[in-house]
Amino acid sequence: MVKAVARQPVPARRANAERSIAAILEAGTRLLSADPGAGVADIAREAGVGRVTLYGHFPSREALVDAVLDHAVRMADGVLEDDRIDTAPPPEAMEGLLRSSWEVLDRHRRLFLAADRALPTERIRERHERPLRRVERLIARGRETGDFRTDLPLQWLVTAFFAILHSAAQELETGRLAPDEVEKVLVTTMLSLLRPPVAKRT
Repeated sequence: MVKAVARQPVPARRANAERSIAAILEAGTRLLSADPGAGVADIAREAGVGRVTLYGHFPSREALVDAVLDHAVRMADGVLEDDRIDTAPPPEAMEGLLRSSWEVLDRHRRLFLAADRALPTERIRERHERPLRRVERLIARGRETGDFRTDLPLQWLVTAFFAILHSAAQELETGRLAPDEVEKVLVTTMLSLLRPPVAKRT
């Protein structure tokens, strides 16, 4: 007589899978934030799962890096919530947002370098869609109050914010920008870009 193979109930299997995924994402965030070249085997070992299990959830390193980036951005988005974005004078709110964004980005700077190497730029931008909506809202408010320029497209200014932050991370990593210079450079650059142009004298 053939014995029936005991199977885990579906909810239990789902719970196990969710725990594995959570462990992989946490491990990936830690390791890639320390070393952008961290491999799949390293992340699996750190997460306490086998490579087969990891590949069952993330079929390639690119898929894994994509998921880890999304996880890190979602965590950062909660940190960046601040009522001053909608209440403080726009230049002051922008300075605060730049400083807090850099604090989060610097913590995971090497993870974003790993993403730059593994993913298309547009995919990285898509993962930042929710935080960038906050930037868009602030710039739009500054345009209404007259604090920020209106002669350039709003979406272009949002893209500039994204590009300047990530360029700062790359410059710091290569040593072309000193750690104690970054925040000042970011604030000066972005506020200079947003400032309305001086009207020409006739």
